[in-house]
Amino acid sequence: MEAINRLIYKLVDWVKHLGGVALVGMMTITTLDVITRYFGHPIFGAVELVSFMATILLACAMPMTHVENGHVGVDLVVRLLSKRSQALIDTITGFLSLSLFALICWQCVLYARTMKKTGEVSMSLQFPNYIFVYVVAVAFGVLGLAVLPQIFNNLRTLFGEK
Repeated sequence: MEAINRLIYKLVDWVKHLGGVALVGMMTITTLDVITRYFGHPIFGAVELVSFMATILLACAMPMTHVENGHVGVDLVVRLLSKRSQALIDTITGFLSLSLFALICWQCVLYARTMKKTGEVSMSLQFPNYIFVYVVAVAFGVLGLAVLPQIFNNLRTLFGEK
């Protein structure tokens, strides 16, 4: 089980680094575009590139945010319950989250395939959009995997194992 957790956390780390590269790219392109715009030569397609990278950044930040427990949660009532009741609620929430993220991943893959078949490209740069949808699918797949250790830990709490 520990080997699977290490693999999941390596995937989360890889996706996090991809998001970091997208963030640096966004900052670089925006800075260069502002500078070159001052001299009358803006970067063609800068807005498109930054929006593509923002999509990658947002999707890739989600798995790490989950692992670090950084999502906003309202658990005022749940905190008053016993540890086992909390674990039960967290297990149910985990299974629902895993189902949702798997569904999003699957639908993104189907959507990307459709985009590839139809030849959909971005407006200015004529860049294939499906590539970014595949990246989002991978990020949501990793997010789904990141939920698994939490589910297993809650199941151990529910069934009394430590």
